[in-house]
Amino acid sequence: MPVYGTAKVLEQLKIEFYYAFEKFKYPGIPQLQLMEMTDASFMVQGIPVTPLPVLHYKLPVMGFRINNFSYITDANQIPDSTYEKLKGTKVLVLNALQREKHLSHFNLAEALEVAAKVGAEQTYFIHISHKLGLHKTVEKSCQNL
Repeated sequence: MPVYGTAKVLEQLKIEFYYAFEKFKYPGIPQLQLMEMTDASFMVQGIPVTPLPVLHYKLPVMGFRINNFSYITDANQIPDSTYEKLKGTKVLVLNALQREKHLSHFNLAEALEVAAKVGAEQTYFIHISHKLGLHKTVEKSCQNL
């Protein structure tokens, strides 16, 4: 299975899942093909993938854009250079953890601001905590925005 990540992430995988990289492959151990990536676009089975550098508090992480679909989770900051890469996105998937401010995730108000700035035709909020509230209630509070 191909696994894409930055050099730092791939090195950490080798530590945390050391058993997958041993010479002797115990039956059932995942067969991983580590694919190093940077913030430059790359191809997966003929499909261009554009990494979207964002921050999870101070930790650099990646979202991804595939054609007109962009996916960002575990983030609370998007650099201007990444907003440039988001231009023309039609479907945005974005984290909106809760209503209260959070150290490393967008809260609902921040996610709504990002969604407005990106201007996608559709935005889906994910990585939602039970603290956000029931869908009916949240949906009503967003209808007049």
